[in-house]
Amino acid sequence: MRQTTFSRLDTRFIERWSPRAFLPDKLSHEELMTLFEAARWSPSCFNEQPWHFVYAVSEEDLKRFQSVLTDKNRSWASRAPVLIIAFSRRQFRKNGKPNRWADFDTGSAWMALALQANRLGLHCHAMGGFDQDKAYEVTGVDPDEYNAICVIALGRRADADVLPEDLRERETPSDRNPLDDMITEGSMSR
Repeated sequence: MRQTTFSRLDTRFIERWSPRAFLPDKLSHEELMTLFEAARWSPSCFNEQPWHFVYAVSEEDLKRFQSVLTDKNRSWASRAPVLIIAFSRRQFRKNGKPNRWADFDTGSAWMALALQANRLGLHCHAMGGFDQDKAYEVTGVDPDEYNAICVIALGRRADADVLPEDLRERETPSDRNPLDDMITEGSMSR
């Protein structure tokens, strides 16, 4: 297990990681809906909940979703039994004004989904390497209404030997930058 210097930190944060090696075993409907339910409870500006997840589990849908990925991501993500494309609604529902916090809030929902997956013995890996235009085409989501954020591979972890050779050595939880590199008290200009 990865280490932290803070004994009170909940272990779910340090146990969560994003593998690339997935077993092709299907997830149950209950497992999948439990993940989306966790995301549903995420905080958001004005409780807008601007995220929308379009997911693929059937062979036909998975092939369509795989087509939006870069070649490198497709080389490993094609084994995942679930692919999810996360979108954020560009405007507030209540007044139609731009929601500049929508992507941030969708990130919160993604984290809830990832932590719940870990709790169920599942793993997620979010990818930015995808064709946004194709994501709209494949899902039927309106690009004027939503921003395509990421594609998420989801499933049970497999051994690294199922990966292309160049990815096998990277199939380990990555370390984290020091806390001092990401926090500042008061002002960075002092």
